[in-house]
Amino acid sequence: MSKKIKIVLGAVIVFMLMAALYLFYNLNPETQPIFPKCPFLLLTGFECPGCGTQRAIHQLLHLNFGAALKYNAFMVAALPYVLMGVYMEYLGGKQRNIKLYRILFGRYSALVILAVIILYWILRNIL
Repeated sequence: MSKKIKIVLGAVIVFMLMAALYLFYNLNPETQPIFPKCPFLLLTGFECPGCGTQRAIHQLLHLNFGAALKYNAFMVAALPYVLMGVYMEYLGGKQRNIKLYRILFGRYSALVILAVIILYWILRNIL
């Protein structure tokens, strides 16, 4: 991919991210009908691992960390990991610390993350 295409693609992604953050900051997903409801919750009555993520993002943008944890603690806890992954993959962090990259994003990390997500899914519906 050429450098010009990467720059344009990066600009489009940044613009879309900023637009999404603007919407999440200004519109409350609890009260605004434009935000989609979870189909798994509607069909089964059980919360999926992603339930509450929109409300948690809204609360995080307003610096209400307690409320964000109440809505979706897993998403709040996983956010630093996701940001680290973006840094490692797209901002040159992988070259700076290949050992940390292999530990956090290596061969078995996806299985560990999947196990944690399934455990969270089960526990949030039991407790």
